[in-house]
Formats: sequence, C-alpha cells, structure tokens
Amino acid sequence: MAAKQDKVIITAALTGAATMKNQNPNVPYTRDEFVTEAVKCYENGASIVHIHARDPENGIPTADLGILGGIVEGIRKECPICINLSTAIGIGAGDDERISVVEEFKPEMASLNTATMNFAVGDWKEHTILFELVFKNTFGMLVRYAEAMKAAGTKPELEIYDMGGLYNVLFVQPQGIFEEPLHFQFVWGVLGGMPFSTRNFAGFLETIPDNATWSTCGVGPAQFAGAMHAAPQGGHIRVGLEDNIWISKGKLAEGSWEQVKKAAELARLADREVATPDETREMLNLSKP
Repeated sequence: MAAKQDKVIITAALTGAATMKNQNPNVPYTRDEFVTEAVKCYENGASIVHIHARDPENGIPTADLGILGGIVEGIRKECPICINLSTAIGIGAGDDERISVVEEFKPEMASLNTATMNFAVGDWKEHTILFELVFKNTFGMLVRYAEAMKAAGTKPELEIYDMGGLYNVLFVQPQGIFEEPLHFQFVWGVLGGMPFSTRNFAGFLETIPDNATWSTCGVGPAQFAGAMHAAPQGGHIRVGLEDNIWISKGKLAEGSWEQVKKAAELARLADREVATPDETREMLNLSKP
C-alpha cells in the first residue's frame, strides 16, 4: 500500500496536446493566456502546473523551445507554482525533441510515460474509432528519459495508463535511474488504457511501492471520479482542461482554475488541507527552481 500524505497536492494541466478552443474557449494558446491561467490556478489552490506549449497563432501543440521558454519564464515571474513540463508534447514529436524540454529548462517535474500503447479517440455510442495512433514509449526511452531527468534534477511524474506501464517501472527501478521515492500519476479513461473503476484503482495502489506518492487524473467524467477517490485515501489530484473541458455535467469549465477550486473543495471535505508550492516541493523532494 502506498504512502498517505496529510495535504493534497493539486496539479493543473492547462492544455494537453488535443483540447482546442472550439471545444472550450478557455484553453490557452498564447504566452499571456498561459501565464494568466497559471496564476488563477495558483490562487485557487494549485501547487503544480503541467504545460504543453501551443503555437499561439493556431493552437497546434509545438516542440518550439522558444515558445515554451517564454511560457515558463512568464509563469515563474508571476507566481511560485511548481513547473511540470510534458515530454509527450504532441503528435509527431521525435524522441530527442521530447526529452529536450528537460535538458533545456531543467523543470522541477516532468511527465515520464511508461509504456507504448494504442492511444485513440472513439465514438462511445457507435463504438467506432475516430482517431488513433501508437504512442511510443519503449524501455530504452524510459531509461534514457529517467537518466536525463535525474541529471537535470527533475522529478519524474510516472504516467500509468495500465498495469503494464506500472510493471515496466518496477522492472527498471533497480537500475537506480529514478529520483526516489517514486511519484505515480494514474491516468484513467484514455481509449487504449484502463477505464476508471474502484477495482482498477485498488490494483494500482496495491502494486506501487510502500513509500511511493501518487496522483490521479482522468479523461472527462473520470477526472472527478478519481479525485473523489484520491481525496480520502491520501493521494493527490490533477485537474485541467487537458483532461476534461467540463466543470459539471453539461457546463463548460471557465478555465482549469475552476476545476482546481472544485478539487480543493473535495480535499477539504475529506478533512485534508491543500498543499502550497513550497510544501509540495518538500513532500515530493523536488529540486528548487
């Protein structure tokens, strides 16, 4: 059973690689939109912000380090929130591009995907596939990226879409490539990964190391279903428009900040306080920016 912590760390994932303004107009594209949204998330209880950069003209995910650097610099100037950069970036990003964000900016945290998988968008009424790709994350990439993160002083956020990814991490862990204790992100509801259920949740918690910390995120309705399980069980919560464009059924979120506010309310209902960025750095053993 994983370690339980008194305070809840809330992460805000602002855009991802797929959510667009035509789905929710509050998805940030420009540097100023990212900075404004990050500050609002911090003010409402987020202590980590997770970033995929976007082309400010068309909103397409980009590996441009200049664009990403402007966003990171702007956020750091305006608030003390912890920076977590994506190493997934978006469709078509090469292996070197994906890890370059860590090598260039040395963020406090970065996502580390743990298994190659089918990654799809489907029509759940017709049970047909609308879009799909093979999300490449080999053992070689897992080790290489983990070593690069350790060299940069960046804490890996281990993205777990299914039990295979979890066992991949446990297999290579004895190499000493991870900053300990491990920190896992359980990702629910991606077509090609595991759906959210209490049984699946329990399986993850029973398998990760005793001293590990963990957070939950989910696509659409799985976002707050996971959050409501994490709050009373000593876990942490990720929300944001990357994963879910809604604040409640039929109502678009006014921004990731509104979901942060709701997650903070859930934490307090579970009699847990919301962690500040400095408390988060201590709890996760993060390097200072």
